[in-house]
Amino acid sequence: MSTQTGNKADTHVSTLLILGASGDLTGRLLLPGLARLIGSGKAAGIKLAGAGGPGYSQQQWVKRVTDICQASAEGATTHRKAALKAIPKHTSFTELDVTKEGELAKLVSSLEAPVALYFALPPAVTQKACEALKPGELPESTVLVMEKPFGSDQASAANLNRTLIRLVPEENIHRVDHFLGKGTVFNILGLRFANRLLEPLFTSEHVEKVEIFYDEYLALENRAGYYDSAGALRDMIQSHLLQVLALLSMYAPSTLGERDVRDHLGSVLRATAVAGEIKDSTRRARYTAGTSKGRKVPDYASEDGVDASRNTETLAEVTLAINNSRWAGTEFILRAGKALGTPRKEAVITFRPVNHLPTGFKGADLPTTLRIGFGPDTLQLDLDVNGPGDMYTLNRVTLGTELNSPDLLPYGEVLLGVLSGDPTLSVRGDTAEECWRIVDPILAAWAANEVPLQEYKAGGNGPRGWKSNSD
Repeated sequence: MSTQTGNKADTHVSTLLILGASGDLTGRLLLPGLARLIGSGKAAGIKLAGAGGPGYSQQQWVKRVTDICQASAEGATTHRKAALKAIPKHTSFTELDVTKEGELAKLVSSLEAPVALYFALPPAVTQKACEALKPGELPESTVLVMEKPFGSDQASAANLNRTLIRLVPEENIHRVDHFLGKGTVFNILGLRFANRLLEPLFTSEHVEKVEIFYDEYLALENRAGYYDSAGALRDMIQSHLLQVLALLSMYAPSTLGERDVRDHLGSVLRATAVAGEIKDSTRRARYTAGTSKGRKVPDYASEDGVDASRNTETLAEVTLAINNSRWAGTEFILRAGKALGTPRKEAVITFRPVNHLPTGFKGADLPTTLRIGFGPDTLQLDLDVNGPGDMYTLNRVTLGTELNSPDLLPYGEVLLGVLSGDPTLSVRGDTAEECWRIVDPILAAWAANEVPLQEYKAGGNGPRGWKSNSD
């Protein structure tokens, strides 16, 4: 898919430079995604370079790249196996302090342009690295790739945007959201806008509520260094679930070009805010010791690296309203949490009851619901129908199918967009600020303890009484 801008962002990237080469993100997600991409034949000729702090070497980097490329070579054609073997042979690692003025620009100038700089670094380090760069130091064709969360609040996101735009054009800035692979995005857009049965019904007149869940059974998993300063609200709702909300509620764009799509995403997020009072429309909780998937999980507050005084939430729920003519009166409930007994990664659209059910029907009259699952992407429609036996009794039936599943890993899709200059999976600067505008008042109220920090046992479904609980 081409962009509508016709600018330097359409230039194919020659070199991918990963900053934070020794980190978990690089080894667990970025390099496997790149290797699968190369193995699919969609990143021909790309050169790879890594950079990081002291204590890591060229030999360690080459071994890391080699191991991952070898694992991805299984099943590849002979030609593509050769392409994978070539990556570790020609890759380089540079020990680098990215926050030191002149160092990063010097490294970029030594690589084959255009260069994509992937900041696989903590947000605070990324910001310092960008501030150390001066306008004009980077070639205009350079692509900057930023991991979310983008900033730590609306003010810092705006400040980072101002810093970046002095370095390269906006179209060369990719604020990636790996949660939304291109397959997921277009599954939602196709479902919504290609079906006469659904598109007219996606309004407050017909939809009672929209729930977006990301409940996982995984606990902290040694990520205290990042997670304890972020929490579920920043980590999932601000960074990812608000984008899902926007896709489910946006007006139909005239084209699938990145400008049309991102304009409409930005428009609906600008109309989004907390529904009513924060103390009534938000919930937070933290897991205590328990058992999840047969594993014993310690109390979050006692996990290694956790500062219990921060009151970091591991489960967050917010109820939002979209203040426009299409959605006024519909609740949007976003929930994300860790160490939960029932993983749920889906959006659930609950339709309003029919205006009149003829007298004489028996059985459960349940709302019509549409469920869109994430990873794997699935679709389920729950309907009431006449079941076998008594023709007056209503029974529940579910119609289901699997949606398109791309061959690439999520980070492979992200990297394909970066390397080809397609910003569809990138969050535009103004939209990144809007997401922080929505959650900043919640974070402030929680910091002031206006909303109590509840507890739930690891392996359970969260505290009772929450709107999104099924128990």
